Amino acid sequence: MRFLVIADAFPPMRTSAAVIMNQLACEFNRQGHEVTVLIPSPLNRASCETKIHDQFKLISVLTPKTNDVGYISRTVAELITPYLVYQQLKSTPIIDEHFDGIIWYSPSIFWGPLIARLKKIYGCPAYLVLRDMFPDWAVDLGLMKKGLPYYLFKFFEFYQYKIADHIGIQAPGNFKYFNAGFLERFRSKVELLWNWITPGDQNIPCPINLEKTQLAGRLIFAYAGNIGVSQDFDLIIKLAELYKDQGDVGFVFVGRGSEVSRLKLLVKQCNLSNIIFFDEIDSTQIPALYAQCNIGLVALDPRHKSNNIPGKFFSYIETGLPVLARLNPGNDLAQLINENQVGASYIGFEAEGLKEVADALIQSLKNDQGISIRCKNLAQNLFSTERAAKQIINALDHGH
Repeated sequence: MRFLVIADAFPPMRTSAAVIMNQLACEFNRQGHEVTVLIPSPLNRASCETKIHDQFKLISVLTPKTNDVGYISRTVAELITPYLVYQQLKSTPIIDEHFDGIIWYSPSIFWGPLIARLKKIYGCPAYLVLRDMFPDWAVDLGLMKKGLPYYLFKFFEFYQYKIADHIGIQAPGNFKYFNAGFLERFRSKVELLWNWITPGDQNIPCPINLEKTQLAGRLIFAYAGNIGVSQDFDLIIKLAELYKDQGDVGFVFVGRGSEVSRLKLLVKQCNLSNIIFFDEIDSTQIPALYAQCNIGLVALDPRHKSNNIPGKFFSYIETGLPVLARLNPGNDLAQLINENQVGASYIGFEAEGLKEVADALIQSLKNDQGISIRCKNLAQNLFSTERAAKQIINALDHGH
């Protein structure tokens, strides 16, 4: 089959979205399908550039910048990007090609108009990989009120559900979102599509060597990924503060995001020498980083009402790293962690409560030799890229 994959995050970007969409395209290719990936790129010199990437065709289209810009600029850029992409594609050979299916990733919520056009041109079904319920999570966190912008976003959110033939949600709890009101009409399209991960290579060297830092010899809590408002990192900093007089525990934060500068200042003000920040590294170097660590951190603001299982959870367990997760109430990840015994979870606002859970996890690591194997087995059995690709292909095959 021939597939068109559309995403606004792709390597060399280092986000979890970029990593998993690249892994998915590679897996389609590995299974013998022909893949073309379409991405917006503010870095292009020409309007449309085509190159071969990991044995598939990658088309990057000149678009406005959406990262590291203000909310209004980002919204406008994301809003006009699908239209700009279509205008530029019209003059390329891709318009005359044939595809058996379109797969696209959300967020962004604005791809609907482009998908609708392309579905009509190619006469094929489309699969929406839905990874977050925007704009509702922004309302839950107090970042947005239910005014005009919210309802504009809801229009585009609903439109993409309407255009999709299949919608893959990331956790069982997300079914509730489609079980009531206006969204009920899309329920028949919805299926559970777990996130996925392709095993990394721990032999690829990492520029971070913890043995050469003040954290050498300590038990290390690691976090690698976006450091933004939806993570509510302040509680993790308070947790580190409770450990500051224990010379055997350290914290490593690797990544970028809107909160990094503020958190670095907070760490300095609290005089915490047990925390080190590093800039983001390439996803291929992450396994070698985790090989130096003991526990992976998942941080989610408890005001979230939707189920969100962050990509970093999968990258931790894939390398055998157990997880300490601070979660929102009702998140399916708590059950997943507890049932499979791959770490511990905490729901609440108290640093002392989180430390109790962390202490118990640290203690259990000393007695539980099988936890690392259980982590790897869970990643392999439930969250393999091969499984996700086959599920999407099967849905699209029946969508004809």
